[in-house]
Amino acid sequence: MVGVVEPRADTTAIDGLLVLTLKQVTDERGTVRELYRRSSADALGLASLGAWAQVNVTATRQGALRGMHAEAMTKLVTVAAGAALGAWVDLRAGSPTRGAVVTQELVPGTAVLVPSGVANGFQATAPGITEYVYCFDREWEPGMAGQACSPLDPDLGIPWPIPVDPADRAQISQKDLDAPSFADLQERA
Repeated sequence: MVGVVEPRADTTAIDGLLVLTLKQVTDERGTVRELYRRSSADALGLASLGAWAQVNVTATRQGALRGMHAEAMTKLVTVAAGAALGAWVDLRAGSPTRGAVVTQELVPGTAVLVPSGVANGFQATAPGITEYVYCFDREWEPGMAGQACSPLDPDLGIPWPIPVDPADRAQISQKDLDAPSFADLQERA
């Protein structure tokens, strides 16, 4: 029994944020997924992707939340194992979709292309550990240009599936708690 899933790119409510279905080939032994293939990206109209400068993998326990960070870099994100609810907020000044929020369940085989200036965050939802993969087109540096906003900002309405205790550092970092609300970011702009 061999199954093939062909790559696909779907648009979202945020300009430039794409949900990608990765090519997958499954047989009796399991599944091979292509995280990135230049010819597939070209065929989907994503010729500028690739030549990743840094790739990170986080191991995140169920219920933990990371984000919302919008560094000045393009990201390709997915999960290698487990599952997560991904969330994105357009923080780009002048963007026609500024303030738009998109959520997407991330499982192996689904990836999201995150444009520079769009905040990225996720909550691990699978039991045990979720491995979240980030591909960056620039190397991350302390103090690099970008913004962040609070993942718990009620005005964003992100439907985190597992309740978050703001006092629990195993669920959310102090840095993420201290991030400004979207309204505060708008006032600063």
